[in-house]
Amino acid sequence: MKKNYCLGRRLFLCFCLSSVAIQGQTLKGTLVEEISSQPVPDVLVSITGTTFQELTDEKGFFEFTADIPHGEYNLVFAKNNYSELRFPVTISGEDKDLGIIFLSRDLPHYQQSTSIISLSDQELDEEDGTYSNISGLLQASRDVFLNAAAFDFSPTFFRPRGYDSEYSVLMINGIKMNKFFNGRPLWSDWGGLNDVQRDQVFSMGITPSEATFGDLAGSTNIVMRASRYKEGGKISYAVANRAYTGRIMGSYHSGISEDGWAYSVSLARRFATESYIEGTVYDANSIFASVEKKINEEHSINFTAFYTPNRRGKNSPLTEEVYNLKGDRYNSYWGLQNNEIRNSRIKTVKEPVIVLNHFWKLSSATDINTNLAYQFGYVGDSRIDYGGSRLIEGENGEEIFVGGGSSPDPAYYQRLPSYFLRNENKPDYQSAYIAQKDFQENGQLDWAALYLANKTSTESGGNALYALYEDRNKDRQLFANTILRSRLTDHLEMNASLGFRSLKSDNFARVLDLLGGESFLDVDGFSEGTEAQNDLLHPNRLVSENDIFKYHYELSAYSVEGYAQLQGFFRKFDFYAAAEFSGAEYQREGFYQNGNFPNNSLGKSESQEFFNFGGKGGITYKITGKHLVRLNAAYFTKPPSLRNTFSNARQNNELVQSLKSEKIINLDLGYTFRSRFVKSRVTAFYGELNDLTEISFYYADGLSGLGRNATTAFVQEVMTGINKRHMGIEAGMEVRLLTTLKLKAAGSIGEYVYSNNPRLYLTSDDFTEARKFGPAYLQNYHLPGGPQQALQLGLEYQDPGYWWVSGSVNYFSNAFIDIAPLSRTRNFYLDSDGLPIVNYDPEVAWELLRQEDLGSYYLVNLVGGKSWRIKDNYLGFFASINNILGAAYRTGGYEQARNSNYKLLKADKERELPLFAPKYWYGPDTTYYAHVYYRF
Repeated sequence: MKKNYCLGRRLFLCFCLSSVAIQGQTLKGTLVEEISSQPVPDVLVSITGTTFQELTDEKGFFEFTADIPHGEYNLVFAKNNYSELRFPVTISGEDKDLGIIFLSRDLPHYQQSTSIISLSDQELDEEDGTYSNISGLLQASRDVFLNAAAFDFSPTFFRPRGYDSEYSVLMINGIKMNKFFNGRPLWSDWGGLNDVQRDQVFSMGITPSEATFGDLAGSTNIVMRASRYKEGGKISYAVANRAYTGRIMGSYHSGISEDGWAYSVSLARRFATESYIEGTVYDANSIFASVEKKINEEHSINFTAFYTPNRRGKNSPLTEEVYNLKGDRYNSYWGLQNNEIRNSRIKTVKEPVIVLNHFWKLSSATDINTNLAYQFGYVGDSRIDYGGSRLIEGENGEEIFVGGGSSPDPAYYQRLPSYFLRNENKPDYQSAYIAQKDFQENGQLDWAALYLANKTSTESGGNALYALYEDRNKDRQLFANTILRSRLTDHLEMNASLGFRSLKSDNFARVLDLLGGESFLDVDGFSEGTEAQNDLLHPNRLVSENDIFKYHYELSAYSVEGYAQLQGFFRKFDFYAAAEFSGAEYQREGFYQNGNFPNNSLGKSESQEFFNFGGKGGITYKITGKHLVRLNAAYFTKPPSLRNTFSNARQNNELVQSLKSEKIINLDLGYTFRSRFVKSRVTAFYGELNDLTEISFYYADGLSGLGRNATTAFVQEVMTGINKRHMGIEAGMEVRLLTTLKLKAAGSIGEYVYSNNPRLYLTSDDFTEARKFGPAYLQNYHLPGGPQQALQLGLEYQDPGYWWVSGSVNYFSNAFIDIAPLSRTRNFYLDSDGLPIVNYDPEVAWELLRQEDLGSYYLVNLVGGKSWRIKDNYLGFFASINNILGAAYRTGGYEQARNSNYKLLKADKERELPLFAPKYWYGPDTTYYAHVYYRF
């Protein structure tokens, strides 16, 4: 009976809206929720083919009062977590009140979006920053393919169209939150605030946005206004075996009072003594508050502040040898101390954000939004320094640094069985067996041994050999912008924005724990004489806990960005055209005079300036109301990130040679079909990224031209002039087989490759001048970062009794490891004396340099939920099980760049257990997530 009543009510509404001829210039109505009959505020009501759109107020009411041209249109009602309503209407002359309009909640989308940001925490802060958090960026979208990417593809580090998050724009209340340092948004800064992040406006790819020019991976504006939240509250509790094991969350929203005030608060805590990966502690708190005052019908001021301090234990990548001995959950970064887990590599994020917004309705057709924000605090990454030394006097009176510990990493290559079997002629089987036995039975960080080593050194008059320290950056960022939206005519709309950002970033290393020692000598234990001094202004300085040491510098950055956009909406086609300009300036100031770079480390560097521009446009041709064709095109430039501007910012002021702005081209062509029973989209895309720069840091063996006794160095690898190509097809389809049953299919087949041979050079404190190796032959090598092919087939059942279940089978392939570029330069075939290597075989070399494919695999996922109405309140439950069949798979990996020439790499790969084999990250086995919530 209940099912028939709801269905009948929908059919009646459809009949009324589709058959009525609206005889006037005023169109109004009220949106209410289907189950509760409560008003639904902030529903976007738009008249297709025109610029007319309105948001429902706190009572669910909307009204169009302008002169709407007579004709036939589609009236569209849209809000996140509600099913979209579309009805044809005819406007011809008289005022019309549509009365009550029922909007049904999309329960699956609502319940999944409650958890998605938190579920992706494990992929947010990979140490190399390669992987992007697509989940949060996509949760605002109702696109079939993008929903598959967000909910089912993201655990594999899949990225739509292969683009990293530095090619997305993330805004909060209109303020761009991407970091200057690497161009990426740091989702940890607002993690856990799911309940106040559902109001998102997502623009796919380079399609139009009201607040920004955008980027290749799209733009998202998270709206956190107190007046936009429906009155009421919610509490929830979740359990999982993923990034965290428990989460508690609560929020309350007042709604707008009669005197125009509204406030909203949210609190959350996520925690795990040990999450899915061994030794990975998780400790995160979140607090949010927003207050808004509606001064009058034209002006409103909103203040928002949030703070999400969090600590996470990192996990180590694994070679195949380590994986076979310890399994995919092994993590070498932790050990027991007093029978408690202690991880040596903790990422700490404490960056409060405050935002002030002014909303001005200049006229019925024009809105101006002015925003000001400030972010401060710090991000820290801890690790163990094992270069502790003490100073002694040599026979000739010179300073000599002695001491230094060995690497404490239990998975260090010299502690594994492969190290003792490296000599094929004289393998040490006994030592290999002992090493294997010890690694399998212990194999964790030995904190007690570190304390003992420091105690022994101190008792003999020395300093600590080991210290736990933190690389810390303290960012102070100021943001300001103004956004204009104006309806020029019935069919034309203009958007424009002008913004300013500034950054002061203080970067240094800080002693956290001397591990039982009394002091630590602030020198580079791997150098000699004055070159060993981290700071010549304070030579041989002894540091204690909380002291700054090793390096200290400040990065400054400023940018001005502006854009203008014109959109047209007509019966048969829509179009847009946009242009942007920007300017940026970077500079480094060193506070230490480094011994290796005494003339280029202290004081300010040269400032680096960039001026950039771009243009984009697109057209949507409406063949019929069901068939649409879209074309988008763009060309724009953008500055390199701060990270890729200075070749070795920790030690000197050296700028990257021949640094240029990135040049980006994008084309995509799509076809959309939508009917009452079928929604589908297929899009072909092509993108070029030119003149990119990348910097890597590692130890390299086998460097040519350094002589027989100097073939190893810690280097900064700088690649410039990198070109990349992204092309492929993505598609999604949803078919309503029955009233309650949907068939879903989605997929992407892409090819993401290097499209040229960039230039490569090395810098190091082991040689005075940069060593240029010419081109790195990378053309047609695949880019790393998740599968380039992903397919999904699934079913979703929604019962009229407000429970639902969805299952999917997902197939992934064409994921490749990150290659070592130095091995693809002339260094590979040159010996240490700079002459060609004897017995070099090109066919063998080709096989040695073949890029590894991580293989294909299937993941089967199941999700579902239930909602109960209790008077005017709701109780809900949601659960998901990922990788039900327990498939083993690798989410990424990289070649170790240690073996940089033919002889070393050939010898290592011929071993049964290579010393420097590739390292991998492994996907989790079967995982679960479940939460229960109460909404009142």
